[in-house]
Amino acid sequence: MHRKPFHFKQFKIYHDKCSMKVGTDGVLLGAWADTSGTTKILDIGTGTGLIAIMLAQRTLKNVIIDAVEIEENAYEQALENRDNCIWKNQINIHHSSIQEYADTTTSNYDLIISNPPFFLTGSKSKDIHRNIARHTQTLTQEDLISSVSQLLSPLGRFALILPVEEGKIFITRANQSNLYCSKITKVKPKINKPFERMLMEFTRVEKKVNFSELVIQHENRNDYTSAYVDLTRGFYTIMS
Repeated sequence: MHRKPFHFKQFKIYHDKCSMKVGTDGVLLGAWADTSGTTKILDIGTGTGLIAIMLAQRTLKNVIIDAVEIEENAYEQALENRDNCIWKNQINIHHSSIQEYADTTTSNYDLIISNPPFFLTGSKSKDIHRNIARHTQTLTQEDLISSVSQLLSPLGRFALILPVEEGKIFITRANQSNLYCSKITKVKPKINKPFERMLMEFTRVEKKVNFSELVIQHENRNDYTSAYVDLTRGFYTIMS
């Protein structure tokens, strides 16, 4: 069977074993998250390993990245993609739930990042692995917030991406655990479409929220905005 990876400028991602393929959400988050001043990073629910590898590309060689994945096929795929990239010595893949990992590790992190399951309600697929990846049945918002609270360093940052409505709910729940939203970028797929995603950053210190907006495309397909090109040009081969 021919396996076709997704090619980025400096690495490739195989995703044939993963229910959740390479997608815009992961690339957005991996390119958007603030990596400044980080020495230890945690990727929760790494899937293919895409975001962990993107962050390795964006950071110094002494930065250690731990990536946690509960689903076995995705874990094996993340290992494969990690081993194929030039930053493999910086990335550790852990086959575990984040709840178990948070209870057993002694590490604290300057940056925690997650492209989490986000469907709070709605119909589920017959594919159990896809359900784990897309629905909050194995990682509720409350469990994610609790794990981040255990693992985030005092001055650390937590970045994630969610649909707009789920994002609003997450902000309220995070506040209850003393995690405060410091930055929001609302994302719409096209100029004439509604906002569909929120990129969010949280810290332990309450501060004024930095709001911004991002449009991915103009009206025509693949006619990308300059802001989206600037954000992702380090990764997508089609961005010059």
